[in-house]
Amino acid sequence: MKSFHNGKNILTNNAITAITHLGFYLLVESKEYFIPFTDYPVFKQASVDEIYDFKMLSPRQIYWKKLDCDIELEALEYPEKFVLTFNISNHNKKKRLTVKTDVS
Repeated sequence: MKSFHNGKNILTNNAITAITHLGFYLLVESKEYFIPFTDYPVFKQASVDEIYDFKMLSPRQIYWKKLDCDIELEALEYPEKFVLTFNISNHNKKKRLTVKTDVS
């Protein structure tokens, strides 16, 4: 039997490659980033399934819907340029991680 159409490539270059007690590794377009739990505490209490359940909102922004958290790749590449704040909203008890540019 011969197929008339080639199949679609369902593999992506974006994946969680490892989770340790210190954080996890995220592979995006052949570049690997380490996301430490000390800098991103929303992930420390997250389940493995919640960490693995992410999507790319844009080529430079990763989003974890179940955790209501997003990270710009620039914040991982140049952490010294960003101030990290972690806020727990009382409204619906949702966790929200906000990355703000350091203006100083």
